[in-house]
Amino acid sequence: MEYHDSDTAKAVSNRVASFMDEVVIPREREALATQEPIPMAEIEDLWEQAKERELFAPQVSAEYGGQGLDFSDMLPSFEQVGRSLIGALALRANAPQEGNMHTLEMVGTDEQKERWLRPLVQGDISSAFAMTEPRQGGGSDPKMLQSTATRDGDEWVVNAHKWWTSDGLNADFYLVMARTDLDAHPYEGTSIILVPADAAGVTVVRNVPHLGGHGITEREGGHAEVKFENVRVPVENTIGEAGQGFQIAQMRLGGGRLTHCMRYSGMAERSLDIAKAYLSEREAFGTTLEEKQALRHRIADAETRLHAARTMVRHAARELDRSDARIEVAMAKMFTANVTQETIDLALQCCGGNGIGKDLPIAHFYENVRAFRIVDGADEVHRRSIARWAFEDVDEDEIENTLQFDEDLRVDELDE
Repeated sequence: MEYHDSDTAKAVSNRVASFMDEVVIPREREALATQEPIPMAEIEDLWEQAKERELFAPQVSAEYGGQGLDFSDMLPSFEQVGRSLIGALALRANAPQEGNMHTLEMVGTDEQKERWLRPLVQGDISSAFAMTEPRQGGGSDPKMLQSTATRDGDEWVVNAHKWWTSDGLNADFYLVMARTDLDAHPYEGTSIILVPADAAGVTVVRNVPHLGGHGITEREGGHAEVKFENVRVPVENTIGEAGQGFQIAQMRLGGGRLTHCMRYSGMAERSLDIAKAYLSEREAFGTTLEEKQALRHRIADAETRLHAARTMVRHAARELDRSDARIEVAMAKMFTANVTQETIDLALQCCGGNGIGKDLPIAHFYENVRAFRIVDGADEVHRRSIARWAFEDVDEDEIENTLQFDEDLRVDELDE
């Protein structure tokens, strides 16, 4: 399909596709066949190859070691990295690192960028985004946030209980959402505070067991439950302005939701490719399976809906360049999450026993795609925002942010 992406977007996407096909996917296949996790030294080697091809960290400016691509030019490449279980990681475009890099570059101070962003981009350190809380804390309704940070002189005293903190097991620092003004509405009295992992009072309780996770790399960042008990950090560790945490998080989420959509559509595309190849070779009841009309029609429906999802994401991206595009992003995210789940489910069904086996990546994709209808805003939360807009029963400014627990939970790096 021709989506009329810019020449830059097409050129970069083509180079990323070649890198995936020539280097990344073959290494992924080997890991699936041997069931031996890929050592981090090999991941770092992939980073070096990505740098040589001018593909490394496409979302970060050249000043800090990235490619400095505009969002629209970068977006098609995320579909290509989504075709591999380690695709985004190979380009250092994996969540939550990608989102945290964007946040620090967007609103961080010069000192914060030098101390934390530059080594984060290069892979010298790792990070996590700590927003979601166990019940009855912040989740789909972010106003329920219980975490607090109280100012004591030149320090914040942070008390928080978080979970679904992606990459939290190995993080060198956390971006913690906490209420800093209890007298203000949470949307106006919440801040993002950078907390080093080695600060006194930070405890990683456990890795939360979850659906999915392919175990394809040596280092698993997991989805940690973390406690912050009377943790003291300098006020200078505030990311952006105090009280602007939700606004910053919403800026982070809009683009993040769309990059996730493209990664999942890439995953669905590869699943369909595998299924179509299987159907063309597998014979049953006198003909190959690709000649069975019922399967042909279901593949046609999947291709159509996947095309619609890609088109919707690109439209939302164009609107995001001009406004917050909250409704367009909500529609694209909800629709794509359901389409990719249905498509991968169909691909698995078409491949039968080979589909549920883990010699192929489809079973991993199937486990991981289910989470996408919950993370980055559950279907129901997005539908609520869309319905309120459709019925025009509130002003747009009053439509609640659709922040969702663990906005960083993702398919490509569930265990990085």
